[in-house]
Amino acid sequence: MNSSIFFNRTFRFAALASVVAVGAFGASNSFAAKAASSNSSATVIVPIEITKSADLVFGKFAPGAGGTVTVATDGARTTTGPILSISGSTPTAAKFDVTGDDNSTYGITWSGDSQLTGDDAGTSTMALSNISDLTAAGATTDEVGTGTLSGSGAQSIYLGGKLTVASDQPDANYTGDVTATVEYN
Repeated sequence: MNSSIFFNRTFRFAALASVVAVGAFGASNSFAAKAASSNSSATVIVPIEITKSADLVFGKFAPGAGGTVTVATDGARTTTGPILSISGSTPTAAKFDVTGDDNSTYGITWSGDSQLTGDDAGTSTMALSNISDLTAAGATTDEVGTGTLSGSGAQSIYLGGKLTVASDQPDANYTGDVTATVEYN
């Protein structure tokens, strides 16, 4: 009979241990599963826009012995070499107005013609170098590549330029396009 008691005790102990183990593992699985939520949000901002409000105009001039004609970002014209400016022609810097989301930064990409082409069947050209700034401060070199919109979501970009004029530059009306593209950073 002792063996039967021993067997019953061992069996009960093994059964109890199995129940405890199953309960522990079952409890472990139920405690392991947790959930968390994320608040999802999005903000739609004002699209960035750019419009031209003034063209870059070099005005009238005679080539002389060649040189350069520069229109600064404030519209002031200067020359190098014996280029003769003609009075009565008014140079102007181009102006682009940018609007968008208040206080946002943006990049500026310049593209377009690197020369002006004459209306004489396109055979005459003058090399064009862009000059730009954000304040119409009279810059005569470099290009601006970034800007920051004001608290009211606006800023202007001013474009001047430098023309290289040959001594035998044919008389013609010269034109070309420079494009400013803006994109939020």
